[in-house]
Amino acid sequence: MGGASIWHWIVVGLIVVLLFGRGKISEMMGDVAKGIKAFKKGMSEDEAAAAGTTTTTTTTAEPVRTLEHQTAQPASATPTPADRKIG
Repeated sequence: MGGASIWHWIVVGLIVVLLFGRGKISEMMGDVAKGIKAFKKGMSEDEAAAAGTTTTTTTTAEPVRTLEHQTAQPASATPTPADRKIG
């Protein structure tokens, strides 16, 4: 129960072919291939444009700031309801 056998996938494949037809599936795969090619072409154009332009980056003398770890406060240092401001 719950397992998908080879027969399950064959039946699902046949239903998909019957619903969409072989021509429609091949058209969709062709459109996907065109989209992938256009994406790759766009990425290569972006890389070529980035390589063609020279960008100058300025560095500052200020060092990179990091977060310092806080030490745990003892239990007696936690605020009590009397220490809180109301109003």
